[in-house]
Amino acid sequence: MKKYVLIVLLFLPGFRVLASPDNSNPNEVIAQLIAETRLINERYGLLLEVKLDELAAINQILAVAVTTEQKVDALIVKDRIMDDIRKLQNENNADISKVRYLKGLQVMRILYEKVLSLDHHFASVRTLNEMNKMSNPNQYPEYDKLKEILKSKRDKKFAVDLTSMLGTNTLVSLVQTFTNMIGSTLTKEEKETEIKNVECILDFTLRMQNDLNTIYFETAYLQSNSEKVKADIENLFKDYTKPIGYAQTLDACRKGDDWEAIGIKMDEYLLKVKNSAGTTQYKMQVNMEFPIDRLLQFITQYNNFIDQAGEFYQKFKIILGSYENEKQCETKLPLEYKKLKADIDIAIEKFNVAYKPVEVNGTKMKEILYGLNEFE
Repeated sequence: MKKYVLIVLLFLPGFRVLASPDNSNPNEVIAQLIAETRLINERYGLLLEVKLDELAAINQILAVAVTTEQKVDALIVKDRIMDDIRKLQNENNADISKVRYLKGLQVMRILYEKVLSLDHHFASVRTLNEMNKMSNPNQYPEYDKLKEILKSKRDKKFAVDLTSMLGTNTLVSLVQTFTNMIGSTLTKEEKETEIKNVECILDFTLRMQNDLNTIYFETAYLQSNSEKVKADIENLFKDYTKPIGYAQTLDACRKGDDWEAIGIKMDEYLLKVKNSAGTTQYKMQVNMEFPIDRLLQFITQYNNFIDQAGEFYQKFKIILGSYENEKQCETKLPLEYKKLKADIDIAIEKFNVAYKPVEVNGTKMKEILYGLNEFE
């Protein structure tokens, strides 16, 4: 009796055991997908159990049937039961496919927002020009002032003015500056004073130039990978929605908030699957299952990228923290350097929290793809 009460409860519209997932947390959506898949399988399992009991009973009747009429009647009942079992199995598969598909779409929707956020993040990082300014003493007023002083105090017979191109080159500019200083009319004390005024700038720019360039180029590499991830999820959406006949791009769907239309297309497609049979039905089922596999592959790609980017930013933090004279030169260091350090700390936090990888391990992946749970 308890079994039949549970069956009735499971089919009631208001029967819900799962809370709505967090709209920004793909892990919660996947957890709900797995739980709903189990619930559907349990629901149909109970119904199939009833039919299997009926099948066992009719087989017993067939075993003891004597007359042709008894056997024919029993076979008719058996065929009806077998047909009911096939229908239940097809309905089970259809319900599983629907929840997998729609939850997969929900995961994709969340990941796309994260990918767009990543895209915005990398678009806002400092340009090579900004990095060069930070690592080039020619961009600092104190150094410009020193060059002007030396220009006015130099020996004009031996002075050579650099071209505009060479004048911005760090090493060439430094060589010229110190050459001019040696040949200038400044006293020893004046020279030492002027050097003291720019020593932190020169020390910082010479020590950190290569490191800042490394940060820039590796960030540019991450940005390129981020653009690929964005293109891949947009292509995935196209392939994901193609079987059900949805033609809008992911970007257009997002901007038009057209997600409900996909659900309608999904219902129409499932109705076609239900009304088809044989090879046609099987192919339609496979066409809907295949995108789930593709989505899981993309999740792996996304996770790898987030892990990689997080490691890069940890490396950037170590690089920027390695400037050994930071305390001594704190008041002379550019504000951009301090802001870059703060931005990297924020980025690390984002990669650990906001862009956090989706937790789909081997066991979960099997359950999502095939409904298998190795612990059951």
